Parts: sequence; structure tokens; C-alpha cells
Amino acid sequence: MSGKNVTEVRLADAAGIAEAARILESGGLVAVPTETVYGLAARADSAEAVAKIYAAKGRPDFNPLIVHVTGLAQAERYAEFSPEARALAAAHWPGPLTLVLPRRPDAGLAEAVTAGLPTVALRAPAHPVMQALLATCGFPLAAPSANRSGFISPTTADHVCASLDGRIDMVLDGGPTSAGVESTIVAVRADGSVEELRPGPLAIGVQTDGDSIEARLEAPGQLASHYAPGKPVRLNATGAEPDEFLIGFGPVAGDVTLSESGDLAEAAARLYAALHEAARASQPRIAVASVPDDGVGRAINDRLRRAAA
Repeated sequence: MSGKNVTEVRLADAAGIAEAARILESGGLVAVPTETVYGLAARADSAEAVAKIYAAKGRPDFNPLIVHVTGLAQAERYAEFSPEARALAAAHWPGPLTLVLPRRPDAGLAEAVTAGLPTVALRAPAHPVMQALLATCGFPLAAPSANRSGFISPTTADHVCASLDGRIDMVLDGGPTSAGVESTIVAVRADGSVEELRPGPLAIGVQTDGDSIEARLEAPGQLASHYAPGKPVRLNATGAEPDEFLIGFGPVAGDVTLSESGDLAEAAARLYAALHEAARASQPRIAVASVPDDGVGRAINDRLRRAAA
């Protein structure tokens, strides 16, 4: 960083995006909205810039990063695309799908991006601000969630500043994100099979055994303890104990609710905001109502189990 004590927050208009691109080109860090959560972007082809991501987040360097690209044409410079991978990209990009694929030998990406693995995680995001920034930059952006490692992911510019103010150069404020949970991550294997590594907004129709994945740690968001609000979390609550802040869902009313009507998409969009509010509350403990484990509910429950770990 360039000696700043307070991170600049800029509206994500043309001038803000142009300034963000200048900061990124020179090796700085910018938090950017995507359709899932805010990402902490740095140029993925610079070892020095990528090292700043790990330092700002306090992130373990064995945890790989997602590389954000404009689309399939740019992605093919960095990874080998099988017919199956190409079909997934065609169906779901731009959007909240990350593909873990064999890294090309001439990819030119910083080694730390892939954490020494022979694979690389790639995504073409749908958010217009991130799309405009990628188009302006012309180089790929490594962008994990814009928060201190292990803490609650950010869905607003304020959430970013709560944990990274003074540690990064700029936040591009594009308002609240829409999907609310991180991208679905799938690995496309050499035999053409598709393996889900992290559930997210998209249901690709594959599931896998989390224990076997945990040992390999091929993609972001696979650590057993993650998204932590700094307090004990009790899941599947039907009501609150006297010392608990209750996050409700459906018929279980709480201090806040993920969705009064039981809508899973609304619950996903509100999940991290509710956890941030619970973390700030005076109660020393958090309780969360039960959320159905289907559709995006699988992603919500995955994040809640890690928050409670």
C-alpha cells in the first residue's frame, strides 16, 4: 500500500472504474462488487500484487484464488478447456460459476494464485462494474472475497471497510450485491466428470464428499472454519436463549430474518448482512433458524456450518 491510513471509497461510475484500473495496473488493491460478494482484486499476473492480497486478508497462502476474466476467450489463455468445460462456460458465463481446470504451462499467472497446484480457478463475473473493470484493465484479476480471512464475507462497501479499511487502496461502491453467497465451484476432471468443490447460487447437478475435498483444498472457501462472526453460532434454532441474537427464517422470527416468507434466494442475499449485524450485536452468542437444504439452501447451510465450526 502507498502509505494510506484510510481506504478511499469511490462510487463505481466511469471515473471510479478508471481510477481503480490505474491502481490495479500499478499493483494496488481494490475491492470491487460482483454479483456474489465484494472481491478484493489485484492483477493476477503480478506476484507482488497477489502477495498484497494474502497480506491484507491475513489469508493462508495454501488457499488458492479465483482468477476473474472477461469470458471464455480470455480464460483459454490460462487453462486447458475440455468440451465439458467449454459447455459449462457457454451455459453459465458470465455468472456465479467458477471452473477449476488444468493450468496452461504458459499461463503467465503468479504462482501464488494457484497455491502451487496444477489447476487454476476461473470465473467470468456478471456484475457490470466488475465486467467494466476487467474490460478496462485488459489483464486478469485475482479476487477473493474482500474481508479478513475466515471472517464474514462482504455484500456492501461498508462491510469491506469494516475489516479492510486502511489495508487496501480503494473500494468501488456499487451498492449491495445480489446473489449474496460466493460462486459455485466445480472441477472438470480429465475423464470429463464434473465435481462440485463448493456449493453456491448455481446448482450444477453434481455433489461430492466434503471430507475428501477438505484434504485436497483445491479451491477457495473449503476450509472447515470460515465466514466466522467471532461468536459461538448455534444452528437449527427454533427460538433464542436469553444470551443469543437470533437470525430467523420463515416462521421463526428473529432479531433479524433471512426471509420472512421463506424465500431461499432472499435468504442467500441477506445471509452475510445478517451475520454482520449479529456480530455487532450486544449478545455474546448467535442462533440461526433452520434453512431447507435444497437449491441455494445448500450453499446457505454450507456457509452456516463453516461459520459455526
